[in-house]
Parts: sequence; structure tokens; C-alpha cells
Amino acid sequence: MRKEEIGKLLDRSKKFKDAAEFHFSRGDYDLAAFNIEQSLQLFLKARLLEKGAEFPKTHTLRRFFLLLGEILRKPDEFKKFTDENALEFASLEDAYITARYFPRDFEKEEAKRLLDFAKEVEELVGRAFN
Repeated sequence: MRKEEIGKLLDRSKKFKDAAEFHFSRGDYDLAAFNIEQSLQLFLKARLLEKGAEFPKTHTLRRFFLLLGEILRKPDEFKKFTDENALEFASLEDAYITARYFPRDFEKEEAKRLLDFAKEVEELVGRAFN
């Protein structure tokens, strides 16, 4: 069951990432940002499950990311990355909330930066797993 759940989360994560790239290409930067956040949230949850951890019932990317750093025994590296990328984490958390409750526009440069940031997170986590 756990393996199936992880697979579904990773598949959905990829679909959200694909949707983010689609919306970015159309100039829908707010939807791109929202989909980036969803993609990363599911990616981090799947990785936590892979390590046998239950993820907290929250939608805070930073919390998932830092918890994963602890589980992978790389808390300092993950904390440093979080500190260096605080604005990106905040922008994605903002995208999650504003997509539902408040109108907020994202600029092209901001959405591009968030797409690049998501790739950095996935690469860092991938290296930490190896």
C-alpha cells in the first residue's frame, strides 16, 4: 500500500509540474506558481513516506523540507538551503493561499524563479537520498 501511495503522489507531483510549465507558457503566472507549490508539496510528502515518516497535516513546504532534512540526517544542509531561499518558500506558500482566497498576480520573472527553485529542491533531495 505504501509503495502505491508514494507512486501516486509522485505521479501527481509530475502532473502538477507539467501543468505549471503549461500555465507558464501561456502567461498564467499565478496558476503556474500554484501548480509549482502543489508539485513540491506532493513530491516532499512522497519522499517523507519513502523514508517511513508520516507527514504532518499541514501545507507548509518549509516544514516538510526541514523534516525531510532531519530524517535524511542532513539538517544543517537543509536548514541552510531554507534560509538562503526563504523568499522562494514564502512565495510558494503565498501562492497556495492566494490561489484560494485572495487575488494576487505573479510576474513572469517570479514564476520562472519558482520553476527553477522547484528543480533545485528536487535535485537537492535526490542527492540527499543517494
